[in-house]
Amino acid sequence: MSDMTTIARPYAKAAFDFAVENGELVQWAEMLTFAGEVVNDKTMQDILDSGFAAEKLTEIFVSVCGEQLNEFGQNLLKVLAENGRLKVLPNIRDEFLFLKNEHEKVIEADVISAVVLDDAQLAAISEKLGKRLDREVKLNCSVDETLIAGVVIRAGDLVIDNSVRGKLTRLSDTLQS
Repeated sequence: MSDMTTIARPYAKAAFDFAVENGELVQWAEMLTFAGEVVNDKTMQDILDSGFAAEKLTEIFVSVCGEQLNEFGQNLLKVLAENGRLKVLPNIRDEFLFLKNEHEKVIEADVISAVVLDDAQLAAISEKLGKRLDREVKLNCSVDETLIAGVVIRAGDLVIDNSVRGKLTRLSDTLQS
């Protein structure tokens, strides 16, 4: 998978630089997200594996994506098809979104709790995490009853495990060592 990321990075950087220069970050994020989903489609995977020429693949992609892509997005597809890189579109999207979030000083944090958190709790988590990371925080919340109680927060490389299950695991590890 890291191979795909290495291949995707220069394409994502070029698209990001172009989008910033033209003030089209949101539009490019939407185009790359759509194109990435098209690549993940089973039928499209079969077409990519079929060995069509680059021109035919570009034509197929443009017809499927329709007006979701502007002329520059279509040019990116053409370059990717010519270089046999259409399968890395989901990785290009991920790298592009990472660059966009860095540029906008935004980070997404996964908040996993034992019970559904109310708005006040979410606001407190977002505020404290935002101060700690010096970023605007977007929370992705989910519930995992196996945590027993508490919360686990993942934001980039940062993991805060304040769950009862995590505390019991750490206690068990300490007692066993």
